[in-house]
Amino acid sequence: MDFLYTYETLKLEFPLVEPEEAAFTILGVPFDGTTSFKAGARFGPTLIRHATLNLESYILDYDIDIAKLPIADIGDVAVVAGDPKKTTDRVRETVEELKKANPKTSPILLGGEHSQTLGAVEALKPKSYVVFDAHLDLRDSYEDNPYNHACVARRISELGVKEAMFGIRSGTREEVEYAEREGIAWVHARDYDFDAFVELVKPLPEPVYLSVDIDVFDLSLVPSTGTPEAGGLSFWDVVEAIEWLVENKRIAGFDIMEVAGENLGDITALTAAKLLFYFIGAMGREL
Repeated sequence: MDFLYTYETLKLEFPLVEPEEAAFTILGVPFDGTTSFKAGARFGPTLIRHATLNLESYILDYDIDIAKLPIADIGDVAVVAGDPKKTTDRVRETVEELKKANPKTSPILLGGEHSQTLGAVEALKPKSYVVFDAHLDLRDSYEDNPYNHACVARRISELGVKEAMFGIRSGTREEVEYAEREGIAWVHARDYDFDAFVELVKPLPEPVYLSVDIDVFDLSLVPSTGTPEAGGLSFWDVVEAIEWLVENKRIAGFDIMEVAGENLGDITALTAAKLLFYFIGAMGREL
């Protein structure tokens, strides 16, 4: 199946299926047009895909081989350089096309700066948005741009989607006040534990869109990301949360964003690739 805005790119090495037959469909968004510190998120989708070559497709914890699951990879969105809104529109239209062709598939975005999560959320229309992130991303505008990567959670909130945020350790007073006014729950990285996670997400309405900004992790796991912050979560913190969500909530879509870098084999991409495999494996157990 051809999509209006996508092009072929490096793909996972194990057998893939057509999007119409897939339980999981991967879409890369190689955009970093509003990155405010370290550039390179445009290379994220390629770096993550390449990093999967280092991984066994068999997930020891789950006794499942994800290479045997119906996975499609429709390539990367042809981004509009420097224009997050037009690129977001392309992401939205691509995900809408995908869901029209296969309503049962779970879209998985690989990015790419976090601004582009908005397009997937607009297309999938989840009731809730659960995000792991170092930053609140609740600014109304940043650098005179309401579609900056620092504004993505604000734009999603304005859609009427319930939000819960975890691993937070950076934000402005205005963002905190906005979260209080709008009833947006968030947990500081210093206070994060599994019980705190479950307490906040258990009452959330379904379906849930799950987003992981790679900068949520400890810096030793993700040295190559656009706006790195010390004091992050462990890999297993996030995996445990994903497992609970998959077992207890209907998942509308998933993404791993803000992977940056210029070198193949980058540690950040390896972390993202492993997380991708765990998400697919956890979902695959429920098929």
